[in-house]
Amino acid sequence: MNENSKLYEDTNDQITLTLEDGTDLICDVLAIFPVDGKDYIALLPQGDDPDAEIFLYRFEEKGEDDIDLINIEDDDEFEAVSDAFDELLDNAEFDEMFDED
Repeated sequence: MNENSKLYEDTNDQITLTLEDGTDLICDVLAIFPVDGKDYIALLPQGDDPDAEIFLYRFEEKGEDDIDLINIEDDDEFEAVSDAFDELLDNAEFDEMFDED
């Protein structure tokens, strides 16, 4: 795993997204990770839905408690970010297998 990647586990880091219809969606932060010199964030909506979609955004810190989440509009960029997140999860699962021994 990249030293700048952070996979969150058992934390209370949350972000509230305001959807287009004005409703708020509370999401748990799964990971913050770099791809091609930019930072990205993976968010999972809270709840019991096993089919919940993971949201990926470009992530920019504007201050200590101020961040911008930027939609990923480019298909190639989204694919690269999605692949990097999948690799991050695979590495975490691999590491977890050996931590149990």
